[in-house]
Amino acid sequence: MSAPLSLDEEAQKYESLATLYGIVVALDYLERAYVRDSVTAAEYSPACTRLLSQYKTMLKLVGDDVPSVEQFMSRYRMDHPAALHRLKVGVPATVEHSSEAGPETGKWVAETTQSFITFMDALRLRLRAKDQLHPILQELVTGYARFKGSKDWEGRSKMVGWLITLNGMKASEEITDEQSRQLMFDVNRAYGEFFSSLNSQGDPQ
Repeated sequence: MSAPLSLDEEAQKYESLATLYGIVVALDYLERAYVRDSVTAAEYSPACTRLLSQYKTMLKLVGDDVPSVEQFMSRYRMDHPAALHRLKVGVPATVEHSSEAGPETGKWVAETTQSFITFMDALRLRLRAKDQLHPILQELVTGYARFKGSKDWEGRSKMVGWLITLNGMKASEEITDEQSRQLMFDVNRAYGEFFSSLNSQGDPQ
């Protein structure tokens, strides 16, 4: 059995839980404000990214007290579905759904291509843990989302789905070999679709 917490540790734990509660409420408010056009995408994206980052930091501090965000929200009777969805996805709505991007550039194509290659190489090297794969996939999806029309690409929903899967895992948890194989298949198809879509639109290579 673990040793009982000191008064200071107990106070710190509840302070962390209160901070986590505040982050969820703030995120839900931000999501609703964005949907209502009360904040612009330029204001929303950095604010959302900051709250998501703070959430991940606080989650590490509260540790075993919060096995999942669903359990945390249920325990404190929080009804914040917009925040719950954003926390599950792990990236702002501007990345998940649509792009505020202007004309695509060769630099974007090169960067996104490199992100695809880096992620597929990671899978080939048998990287399986959430903390190994999630940051690379998040960077890939963020770059991919800058392209006008990407919200209509089949690969985007597949990669966002994997982002949600990884986001729901603990840092040390690993995907199975079967999941890795399916993930490689989905990302490889998205890679091909990415280039064929750019060609059909006449975008620069």
